[in-house]
Amino acid sequence: MNATATKTSNLGDRLLTGIERVGNKLPEPFALFTILFLITAIVSTAMAWGDVIVTVPGTDEPLAIKGLFTGEGIAWFTSTLGDNYIGFPPLVTVATILLAIGIAEKSGFLAAAIRYTIGSAPRWLLPYTVGFVGVVGSIMADSAFVVIPPLAALAFKAAGRHPVAGLLGGFAAAGAGYSTNIFPTSLDALFAGITNAVIPTVPALAENATEVNPISNYYFNIVSALVLSVIAGWVIDKIVEPRVERAKVSREEVNPETGQIMTDTRSMRIVGDEQTVTESQEPKTEAELSPREKKALIWACVTFVLIAVVLTVFALLPNSPWRNEEGNFLPASPLLASIVFIIFVFFSVSGYVYGRIAGSIRGFKDVPVMMGEALKDMTSFLVLAFILGQFIALFNWSGIGSWIAVTGATGLQNVGVTGFPVIIGFIILCSLLNLFIISGSSMWTLMAAVFVPMFGILGFEPAFIQAAFRVGDSATQVMTPLNPYMVVLLAMLRKYEPEAGLGTVMARMIPFVVPFWVAWTVILMVFYFFNLPLGPGVGIMIEQ
Repeated sequence: MNATATKTSNLGDRLLTGIERVGNKLPEPFALFTILFLITAIVSTAMAWGDVIVTVPGTDEPLAIKGLFTGEGIAWFTSTLGDNYIGFPPLVTVATILLAIGIAEKSGFLAAAIRYTIGSAPRWLLPYTVGFVGVVGSIMADSAFVVIPPLAALAFKAAGRHPVAGLLGGFAAAGAGYSTNIFPTSLDALFAGITNAVIPTVPALAENATEVNPISNYYFNIVSALVLSVIAGWVIDKIVEPRVERAKVSREEVNPETGQIMTDTRSMRIVGDEQTVTESQEPKTEAELSPREKKALIWACVTFVLIAVVLTVFALLPNSPWRNEEGNFLPASPLLASIVFIIFVFFSVSGYVYGRIAGSIRGFKDVPVMMGEALKDMTSFLVLAFILGQFIALFNWSGIGSWIAVTGATGLQNVGVTGFPVIIGFIILCSLLNLFIISGSSMWTLMAAVFVPMFGILGFEPAFIQAAFRVGDSATQVMTPLNPYMVVLLAMLRKYEPEAGLGTVMARMIPFVVPFWVAWTVILMVFYFFNLPLGPGVGIMIEQ
């Protein structure tokens, strides 16, 4: 590593050490929201004793703040504890979608699609393919951070390009573009559920704003995913790979003790999200699908298309039950309310077809097993959802959310900070908090409780604020040491560059973070100033 790179790495190490030191002082998400719940309980009680009231738009009578540590508050909490948890909106949609995606993932369908896409790309197109696969890889949730980077490295090496460029590019695209996709995912359902949970704090907002569903940001997501994919590919091709070449990073794995290129004759075969090492006489890359896997993927994709055709025909029937009373689909209809069902059918059926042909599913009895494994993967969220549900419920019931929204919106109007500049400030705040709060569900729960009602009073649709959050939520997470997958990436990188540290990783991620953040903000700006729909029936501003 040259002197400049070393200096940059040292500077990055110091910066990341500072971030890590501050971040490590934060409690884990469950403990953090327990503390926030108690703070809200104490503050609400003090405000109730102080007879604090607030006039919320859409109501005739002032709203009195209610305290948890009062007779009324204790009765409310002890009688609604279970409802607060089970009624946490994201649980209904996220759990259902994850059951279907679990079949598609555990059967190997999603991994096969990724392997085929990367493995079949020509040499010049490979960086852009990795960028695209990385961005849409969020459909596999956190598995994308483990599967895509090493697969991209293998594909780059097989094409005669630097494997480290593929490794870094795959990780950056998967992380910095995590909040967007060309397909509706469980993350869309999660965000939508949290957004809807806080809308009722302002009656005028609940009455006039458009209800958020998993495809409320769909148009915005498609544009974002495609643009970010191209940017990721350009950065890999024009910045990262040349820098790696200039730094003389080895193209082969290096012995960390001797610094010599390893003469390991093992090969890595990636199947689904599992990595197995097999002995062979020569180094070998098996990112390509076997004939049986190709056949399974073809039939799964055919199934995917056939489902789309059948559902489209059913929806377009003149008397389709998916139409609303006016015979339309927008702004609300049973079709939009059936998005979870549609996503479930797409991924569960296609995943099952792939599994049966590929041999990963031997019979229908394997389906509930895969669903169970998918639920196991979300156990941590199911636990976290308990305290998130209590926090949101208290925030809404006490009236504190309404008070903050009205006070904040009035303050912004008084100082003349409205319109898109306030959205820019919100995105910056999200990006900074993202360095310390990695959990997207935790951060959106916190941010939505305050900013969805506040910006709703200023006239912004909740779905638009959710879209703005997506921009700030993803871009910076690939450069914070609090991201547990940064350590995984570092371990992979050290196979080629033994002296690499977290500062090295940060320096290699910055070329992705800055253009991603800027481009994504510009995309949101275009939607805002041209008043483009974010998704089916969802605009930028609330129509009175």
